[in-house]
Amino acid sequence: MRKSIFAITTVALFTGSAIAEEISFRVLGQPVSSGLIQQQKEQPFFEALSSELDMGVKFDYLPVDVAGIPDNDGIRVVRTGLFDIVSFRGPQVSRDEPTMLGLDLVGLNPTYKAGKQHTQAFLPVVDGAVQKRFNAKVLGVWPAGPQVVFCKPEIESLADLKGLKVRVGDQSAAAFVAQFGATGVPMPFGEVQPSLSRGVVDCAITGPSSANSAGWPEVTTTVLPIALQLAINGYAINLDSWNKLSGDQQTKLQTAMSTLESNIWEYSEELYQDAMNCNTGQSPCVYGKPYKLKAAAVAETDLKAVEQALVESSLPVWTKQCNAVHSDCEEKWMSSVGQSLGL
Repeated sequence: MRKSIFAITTVALFTGSAIAEEISFRVLGQPVSSGLIQQQKEQPFFEALSSELDMGVKFDYLPVDVAGIPDNDGIRVVRTGLFDIVSFRGPQVSRDEPTMLGLDLVGLNPTYKAGKQHTQAFLPVVDGAVQKRFNAKVLGVWPAGPQVVFCKPEIESLADLKGLKVRVGDQSAAAFVAQFGATGVPMPFGEVQPSLSRGVVDCAITGPSSANSAGWPEVTTTVLPIALQLAINGYAINLDSWNKLSGDQQTKLQTAMSTLESNIWEYSEELYQDAMNCNTGQSPCVYGKPYKLKAAAVAETDLKAVEQALVESSLPVWTKQCNAVHSDCEEKWMSSVGQSLGL
């Protein structure tokens, strides 16, 4: 009997030890309504991550709109530790951490190549700020895709935005549309389609693929396909959660996240033209639902306005806001991204 009791006690102790050592991470994802990057890349990645890494960590994934959490709360959520990893929406969370916007100011990233160069240059500054202010580490960033303008009333150019209410993702876009007499309205992504339908806003800015998935072409007439930004999103992990991992586990997780990041950069670029085709009734339309939006011709004056926006509106407005939180924000941006641009 003594031997049986000893055996049972030993098993219980070992079982309790195993349970105590088991690590479970909660992951807050992108909105399901935001489209194929979330549906085809992010969610499958995290759902398979526990078995793929085989590192003794369980990952439980939940999209932000399913969780009922506003998508602009991401960086605050990761600080609280309510979720261990958050797929944050860069434009939205830049209101809490202004360095985020330095990755993707209006006029900064007209191409994917430029976006990759500029995010790599400034990401160490963003990561340092997030670690200091939000007790979290940035694991990587990626683009939702070129941000274009969708409108319920027909428009021909940026000048036609005068007097209209435009849903924007961040302060940089708000400052830009204000140049044309429009009012920038910040709004969570999931609220945009019904707001366009009801006339709460007249126009809205997002990527063609996200707009297609969320049904924006059902309630708009026109798309102005001029790329204002790339909508840089990314992943952050709570530092307390990160520090629970061994060095080997950290390496495995970071390597996996870097692979996901690289895959999304490629996939985002692949989706862009296909989604533009789908939204305007052109072929090929492989990934999205076909609609028949009118694509306004992009004038040289509009292209010039976006190019000049960096130095004339988005950069001055942002540096003032960012310097108020981080006194050396502008200095660090100019010595990294600014220097590469010759500013």
